[in-house]
This record gives sequence, C-alpha cells and structure tokens, in this order.
Amino acid sequence: KIGVEVLKNYDLREIAEYIDWTPFFQTWEMRGRYPKILDDPEKGVEARKLFADAQTMLNDILDNKLLQANGIFGLFPAHTFCDDSIEVFEDVTKTKKLTEFHTLRQQSKRKEGLPYYAFSDFLAPKEAGYTDYMGAFAVTTGIGLEAIVEKYEKDNDDYNSIMAKALADRLAEAFAELLHLKVRREYWGYGADEALTNDDLIQEKYHGVRPAPGYPGCPDHTEKITLFNLLEVEKHVGITLTENLAMYPTAAVSGFYFAHPDSRYFGLGKIGKDQVTDIAKRKNQPFEELERWLSPNLNY
Repeated sequence: KIGVEVLKNYDLREIAEYIDWTPFFQTWEMRGRYPKILDDPEKGVEARKLFADAQTMLNDILDNKLLQANGIFGLFPAHTFCDDSIEVFEDVTKTKKLTEFHTLRQQSKRKEGLPYYAFSDFLAPKEAGYTDYMGAFAVTTGIGLEAIVEKYEKDNDDYNSIMAKALADRLAEAFAELLHLKVRREYWGYGADEALTNDDLIQEKYHGVRPAPGYPGCPDHTEKITLFNLLEVEKHVGITLTENLAMYPTAAVSGFYFAHPDSRYFGLGKIGKDQVTDIAKRKNQPFEELERWLSPNLNY
C-alpha cells in the first residue's frame, strides 16, 4: 500500500505488550537480561522491586491514559543513484519525485572480500529498470510526559520522574517494533507469513531493517529533516526537531524501512574528506555544516 498512513492515539495497551525490558534495567545501571535479571543472586531483589514499581506506574499510565501514542509511516517507490543516494517517488510511474535521501558508505579498511556497506545497497539501482520500495516512519509515546514529570519534580521525586521517562522511552521503542511488524505483515505485506515471538522480534529474526538517522549506520542527523518533511511529521504526529535535531517529545523514534532479505545493520566507522565533500555537494549543503554533524565519524 503506497502512500502515508497516520496512526493517532494508538492503543497503548497493545504497544506495552512489545516492551523490551532489558534496556529498561540498563537505564538504572543494572546490567543483565530480562527476565533472568529478576532471579539474579546479587541484583534480583533490587530488580524485582524496580520491576514491580514499573508495573504499577505503567498500569497507571494505561488505566488513566496519561500518555498518548501517535505514529506515521509512508511506503514509496524508490531507487538508488550515484551508488549511495536514493530517489523517492509518489507512485510507480515515478513521474513525481518527492525527495532524496543520502546514505553514507563504510570506508575504514575491511578484511578482504568484505563489502563496504551503505544502506542504499538494500535498494535496486535506477539502472535495474524495475520498481523497488522503501519506507519511512516516526512514532512517539511522549505526549503527556511533560505533565507527569513536572508533577514528580515539584515533589522532588527524582525516582518516579526517571521512571516515567524510562517507561515512555520503552513504549516508544515498543511502538516502533509493533509498527514495523504491522508494516511487514499487513501494509507492505512481504512478511505476511511471519510467526515470531517477542524474543524473536527483540533478536530481529525478521527480514528488513529500520535504521534511524543519527545512529551508527547513518549518523547524519540532517537526514531527519528530509524524513520529517516527507511525512509532515510535526503536523500529523506532534514531534518536532530541536536546533540540535533531537526529537521532542524525547520518547520518539524515527527512521527508514528497507525490506531486502540481505539488509542488515552496521556501524559506519570513519569516513574520509572525499565522501563528505561528495555528499555535501549532493545535498546542496555547506561542507563545513555537514562536517560538523559528522565530526565523530571523520578520519581526518
């Protein structure tokens, strides 16, 4: 199903079923996998108390609808050009181009025979002559969080303030997981016969990836601007981008969908001035500005 779908006020109870609790414990600097951590001889007692408190607050959030979940995604015909860039179109005729995304390619020396990846590798090139597709999405479960946090901070209750933020973050990641599942099984349909448990989802035992701008494989935060403009995220979902291109509310996830069976996550590593120069030209962006955004990834 080509085009954009908006999911307003999505059922938080359904989202909560997809929470990955392991990172929740990491927020509290408790290393260990859920549910094993609950029976850990050293951390078990503290972990069980933390988990019980989390369930109490989560139930309060669900029962009283203290948070709102909004999401949006789009599926579009797309192809790559110049190896690392992507053209996105309105429909299969490819007469109306909507936008371009620019991915970055690994440049650090790799073992012989290993490919140098860019996310554009998981789409068909223009020359292939057939229609391939990509997706983009943004979700938040943070609408209403400010009021909850304010209430706790007024009472100098740091514990519950951190708890509320941690739960909102977990719900946002769960929403991203659930939406990706629905896209694979229903909207895009390439994973219609999937039968995966929650653990399978956490371990990403499905075809396709959803990389997020600003993360190791695509560290260029400025691609978020293009994604937000394409989907009109602020208008439909209520997520805005700050000056530093962080999302607000902070309990939010955005990214791309690639469906290729060989698609995978990877870290970009260090890249050279040649690539930054080339991409800045393609993006029509001042070189110094792009260089600033990519500073942790520069090899010069």
